[in-house]
Amino acid sequence: MPAPFQLEPFTPSITLRNPHIQSILANGLRPKHGVAFRRQRLDTPDGDFIDLDFADVNGASWADLGDDAPIVLLLHGLEGSARRGYAHETYRQLATRGIRAAGLNFRSCSGEMNRTAHLYHAGATGDVVLAMDWLAAQFPHAPKGMIGFSLGGNVLLKYLGEQSANLTGSVQTAVAISPPFDMVAGSLAFNHGPGRLYARLFLRTLKEKTRAHAPIIGDKIDVTRVLAAQTVAEFDDALTAPLHGFQNAHDYYIQCGSGRFLPDIRLPTLLIRALDDPFFGDDLPLVAQADNSCLVPGFTAHGGHVGFLESLRPRRFWAERQAARFLAHHLKDARL
Repeated sequence: MPAPFQLEPFTPSITLRNPHIQSILANGLRPKHGVAFRRQRLDTPDGDFIDLDFADVNGASWADLGDDAPIVLLLHGLEGSARRGYAHETYRQLATRGIRAAGLNFRSCSGEMNRTAHLYHAGATGDVVLAMDWLAAQFPHAPKGMIGFSLGGNVLLKYLGEQSANLTGSVQTAVAISPPFDMVAGSLAFNHGPGRLYARLFLRTLKEKTRAHAPIIGDKIDVTRVLAAQTVAEFDDALTAPLHGFQNAHDYYIQCGSGRFLPDIRLPTLLIRALDDPFFGDDLPLVAQADNSCLVPGFTAHGGHVGFLESLRPRRFWAERQAARFLAHHLKDARL
């Protein structure tokens, strides 16, 4: 048995304790260099595709790390991709610890619109199953872990809970950074105050994709209503819910919120969340209510949403480093 994992303290300077500075500044400061990508396209059973990006870090590429090195699959956040700044930082942190990494681009997020009406959402785990099954077949002897950010963290936790009976031996450990636990509470946070400003940024690209995808989905949704949405909840009510078989946005949030899947997770899973995250409501008690010893809470007073910027000189990002430490702690032991 490995020694118990210990998180390093998160102690940002006073100037970095504002949640909005964290949420915005960290996103713009994460460097995107030192990583090259190789893309693998997988066909889906419904006639669509998903793209995996294999990350080759300078000096520690997949070839350098070797065939028996552990593998981690990354799931990105809402309107992100496998090549966002937090993904680059994660790949670098993992590579320095001898771990190979790949990122799954959700449908419509790899730079090319998907072929079918089915898009991605916070509960869409089918493509994750496909990606993990493919990795298992291609690299059967490599220990595997997973990491998800924001919406991708929700997808990850739902996947771990609903697939728990099938994951024994195939996935050893996981990390979720800034995931929602109660999506109803999260939607309320997005509807008020600063949350509305963040929502507008997401809605801009979501509506652009709706226009591009209108020839395929136009007979299944009211495109005019989608484009008129002023909040993420209105968008989900007009597009996400009807397109993916939910009664409405509330039904989607209830069915897909990760909190309901936490009790069923059966592998070591680190949960990193800031108490001042402006994206979510007060849903952290759901972790304690899950009463699950496999869950390792990593809750901090500050950090914003996918922020966790420790310092500016040098630039240091706490969450990705803790995630890589946690994954290495469990994956290196699994390789022995």
